[in-house]
Amino acid sequence: MDIMIYTKSNCPNCLAAKMVLKIQDLPFREISVDIEENRLLLMKEVAKARQMPQIFINGQRVGGLAGLQAALKQIKGQA
Repeated sequence: MDIMIYTKSNCPNCLAAKMVLKIQDLPFREISVDIEENRLLLMKEVAKARQMPQIFINGQRVGGLAGLQAALKQIKGQA
């Protein structure tokens, strides 16, 4: 499973999402939008992204923390 998470500093939901992934021992790539180049990349991917984090699983956007939790629940149900 390929998990990519766009985060920003001082974001409680970003910290919570990373904790969920760590607790479940799921590797992920973190991209900080505090870096302008990364923020522009995210805006290209999801023009209407207003909340953080923005999480992608296998290239599919699942949204933020609630979307991550729902996606992981669904994935576990399929296993």
